[in-house]
Amino acid sequence: MSAQPSPVSQPQAFRPQRVIVTGADSGIGKSTAKALAAPGRQIALTWHEDSDGVQRAAENVRNEGAEARVYRLDLTDPTSGAAVVDEAASAMGGVDALVLSSGTGSAEPLLDMDYSTWRHVVSVDLDGAFCCLQAGARHMAAAGTGGRIVVITSVHEHAPRVGAAPYCAAKGGAGLLAKVAALELAEYGITVNAVAPGEIATPMTGQEDESVLQGKRRPGIPVARPGDAREVASIVAFLCGPDAGYVTGASWTVDGGMLQMGPQAGSHLGSDDWRRP
Repeated sequence: MSAQPSPVSQPQAFRPQRVIVTGADSGIGKSTAKALAAPGRQIALTWHEDSDGVQRAAENVRNEGAEARVYRLDLTDPTSGAAVVDEAASAMGGVDALVLSSGTGSAEPLLDMDYSTWRHVVSVDLDGAFCCLQAGARHMAAAGTGGRIVVITSVHEHAPRVGAAPYCAAKGGAGLLAKVAALELAEYGITVNAVAPGEIATPMTGQEDESVLQGKRRPGIPVARPGDAREVASIVAFLCGPDAGYVTGASWTVDGGMLQMGPQAGSHLGSDDWRRP
C-alpha cells in the first residue's frame, strides 16, 4: 500500500458520486442502490444469480437520474471480488462509496455440517468481504479524497443462532473487519461502518416484496414485525453521505429491537423448539 494519507479539508462537502453496491440484484442491496442513486451519480451494481433482478435494480437507479453499471460477482472465488471492484472503479474513474451487501447462509446443525458448507459460507460472507473492502479502500486511499465503506452484516454479528454456525462466525468476523478497517483507514478520510439487520423481508428470509405491515406479526420483536429493506437502505445512505463524516467503526443494528430481547425472550420460551434450525 503506497498511498499516503491526505486529509479531507471539507468533510461536509463529501458527496459519493461513484458508488459500488455488491449483491444489488435483490433485497437490501437493491434498495440501497436506489437509495444512493441521484442525478449525476454513477452506481455499479453487482449480481450473482438473478440477472433479471439486477436489471430491474439498474432501472430503478436510472429512474433516479443516475448512471447504472452492472457486473457479475461470484464470491465463491473471493479474490474475484477485488477484480470486479477494480473494474467498476476503473470504469467510473474511482470509487467514493462501497457497500458490501453480498451474502449467503446455511440452516444446519454444526454436528451435521460438512466442511464444504462451512467453507462456502465463510468464503462468501467473510473472505469475499475482505477482498472487496481492501480493493475499494485502495482506490479511495490512492485518490486522497476520502470515502465511505459500509459492510452489511447481521444481528448475528452480535448474537448466535442455532443452525447458522458459519454465518454467525463470518458476520462476527466481518463486523470486526469493519472496526479494524475504520482504525486503519481513518487517516485517509475513509469511514467504515457495519449495518446489522434483523429479520428483513428479502429473498433470504423468503419474504421478497411482501408488505411488512400486513399479516407479519412477530411477537418476539418489540416492534412486532419484520423490517423492510428500505429501512436498512436509509441507514446505509446516511452513513455514505456528508453528515456521517464523524461516524466510523460502529455497528448500526436495524432490527426492531430484536437484540434487546435476549433475557426477556429466554424467560418466556415455552418449549425446546429453538434447539433445532
